[in-house]
Amino acid sequence: MTAELKLIARLARMATHPAARRLSDDAAHLDGMVLTHDSIAEGVHYRADDPPESVGWKLAAVNLSDLAAKGATPAGALLSLTLAPPQEGALEGEWEERFLNGLDAACESYGLPLLGGDTIALPAGAPRVLGLTAIGRAGSHSPTRDGAMAGDELWVVGTLGDAMAGLSLLVEDRDAEGALVDIYRRPVPQLAAGEALAPAAHAMMDISDGLLLDTARLAQASGVHARIDLGALPLSAAFRSARGEDRTARLFAATGGDDYALLAAFPPGKARELRKFLPPKSIFTRVGKLSDGEGLSLEHDGEQIPLPEHLGHEHRAS
Repeated sequence: MTAELKLIARLARMATHPAARRLSDDAAHLDGMVLTHDSIAEGVHYRADDPPESVGWKLAAVNLSDLAAKGATPAGALLSLTLAPPQEGALEGEWEERFLNGLDAACESYGLPLLGGDTIALPAGAPRVLGLTAIGRAGSHSPTRDGAMAGDELWVVGTLGDAMAGLSLLVEDRDAEGALVDIYRRPVPQLAAGEALAPAAHAMMDISDGLLLDTARLAQASGVHARIDLGALPLSAAFRSARGEDRTARLFAATGGDDYALLAAFPPGKARELRKFLPPKSIFTRVGKLSDGEGLSLEHDGEQIPLPEHLGHEHRAS
């Protein structure tokens, strides 16, 4: 068990209110509301040289993605904002002002009003850690991770691998541009799709740490076995152009994380009926199936292949 899982287990012993759902989900469910909190840290979730506007956008988007996975509509947010001494040549408060411009743009785009929060000052040299609590109104059914059943089909809304491909480009060249860099810096939460799919989904979650790792979490929570078809992964044209579509590229896409696509389990045949309710041009792909048992397996071109050593991004102290 990783240090992160040990801490979550310890926290679960404290979170005894039914709304917490034993911390087995990405959000709490309280009196018809869905509550979620995500933090992003410099050097972990974004690069120090990323434009501050994109950091603000990303903080809102990753929280909105959790609401999307519950089929919730945004109702409000609380912000935790850290104030850091300006870098050489910059004006005091300039980074924070640009960050808030990006946050404001995302909140306005998705109807997420800012309700309050807190600010603290950081010592010189400390990396920024920014947090947002997003609150949404639950729909008729808020799917969780633990409702999937043997026989269900696994479907993904969105594409996989773009964000990590964009990050790889920035690691090679800090001035890199293009669609993949844009997706890494400004993810798009699948709110409309989540709202359309939630009533019929046995289970649903967003893909933030990588398809394989998040699928393993859904399967464990639901007490089923998950089988992923690597050849079925939805890859964008930009990803295929940059990295190809062979097995190596597909494993990269399946484990990279930062996708903020949706992963959902539906009864056989049900998902196809839902296509007409999705926003135009939505990418909706069957990527696997669930069966009796436990764990995760992977196939490609009709044969079972070994799981990679790392299924996705897990938080570790360094």
